[in-house]
Amino acid sequence: MEQVTEIEPWFGLEQEYTLFDVDDKPYQWPKGGFPGPQGPYYCGVGTGKVFARDLIEAHYRACLYAGVNISGINAEVMPSQWEFQVGPCEGISMGDHLWMARFLLVRIAEEWGVKVSFHPKPLAGDWNGAGCHSNYSTKAMREPGGMKAIEEAIEKLSKKHMEHIAVYGEDNEMRLTGRHETGHIGTFSSGIANRGASIRIPRHVAAQGFGYLEDRRPASNVDPYRVTAALVETTCL
Repeated sequence: MEQVTEIEPWFGLEQEYTLFDVDDKPYQWPKGGFPGPQGPYYCGVGTGKVFARDLIEAHYRACLYAGVNISGINAEVMPSQWEFQVGPCEGISMGDHLWMARFLLVRIAEEWGVKVSFHPKPLAGDWNGAGCHSNYSTKAMREPGGMKAIEEAIEKLSKKHMEHIAVYGEDNEMRLTGRHETGHIGTFSSGIANRGASIRIPRHVAAQGFGYLEDRRPASNVDPYRVTAALVETTCL
């Protein structure tokens, strides 16, 4: 990262995770059965739509108190699956903040008797996996006209797809199937507002012509130091 300080690499990581009971069953799922299909849980509100909000908000407050640069939380697509966002952080500090946020989550969940899983596909079947979508930009990308720099970065990333997959987390092939809002692990793709692509350009970024890109390939168990290093090495070195 010291070699690229002048380009000011910023990162924002979206950490997804799944909660389990002490008996390794998804937290507050019906015993011996399943909840209703996915649909009403994403960013949900209300009993039966979200589970363990008290735990999640305690984690959020602990991160704020500890100085972690946490920027949001939301319930995810699968019931008892959540996400928190950390960033923007510059350079190697991204890894520092995410690891501390993970530690605080596991430690606080202990108080509730809840287990935290960072496995990218904790449940087989028609349920979303868990990722760590990685938002990335350089100074050039964030300035007016930055779309050119974003497109150049995507072109470089397309040429090293499998090298990135190799450091984007364990068991990621179980998640990157081309279903459940993922691109297939063996194919690189990109697109505007495309949740099924390897790299997504947010709609508002395309509209304004500058901003950042979102790498949707990293698994929820990815090492944040490795994903941030890979993005910088491929696009800037």
